[in-house]
Amino acid sequence: MGHAFELPQEALVDATPEEVWAAISTGPGIDSWFMGRTEVAGDAVRTAFGGMDLSSTVTAAEPGRRFVHSSETAEDGRFVAYEFLIEGRERGSTTLRMVASGFLPGDDWETEFEAMAGGLAMFFATLVEYLTHFAGRTATPVTEFGPPVSDWPRAWEILYGELGHPSAGDKVRFEPDGLAPVEGVVYFAGAQTLGVRSGDALYRFMQGMGGSMVASHHLFGETGDQGPAWRAWLERLYA
Repeated sequence: MGHAFELPQEALVDATPEEVWAAISTGPGIDSWFMGRTEVAGDAVRTAFGGMDLSSTVTAAEPGRRFVHSSETAEDGRFVAYEFLIEGRERGSTTLRMVASGFLPGDDWETEFEAMAGGLAMFFATLVEYLTHFAGRTATPVTEFGPPVSDWPRAWEILYGELGHPSAGDKVRFEPDGLAPVEGVVYFAGAQTLGVRSGDALYRFMQGMGGSMVASHHLFGETGDQGPAWRAWLERLYA
């Protein structure tokens, strides 16, 4: 038993088709909103995130219009594909549509599908934030994992408490150990994800598949090595 799925998302962004194309089809562009580090070379898209290495094959590339890539189909039928459709609008804006599709095998596909749907919604929201506020710039991705979490409702309560119990659209201020205070606005608040945009960064917290809270940020400008500071902050929260 399994489940075939299709998850479409669409937004009008204040960015040109050329800027959108760079964000979805180049390594530096994808690094600025997705997760981990991504390399696009020839017809291959490779992403390294934590201990995972994800790869897919480009099946369509029409600059400024359409970009599609898909993982291989496993023996049990599992695969995931991403299609991006770009349509230029007036005054330099663009309609961007992202459709994730694939197949999830097994009897517990619903749990995996719920987590995937939430994660994809957060990634797309981050892409929209990037194109709206940082188009044309390149981010340095930061990925750090906290200690193992055994009680996820409590873990999210701790994180939200550290930020003042915000909702989407709220302004927040928090102070990671050893770094300047972060002041920003919550652009995404999901069941297993939280995103905050500041003037020079996109900060995200996610419920990792490995059982720990993950800081998966995108930093713009001269940032230095912030990884150890975020790791220490997570360890303080979840020790």
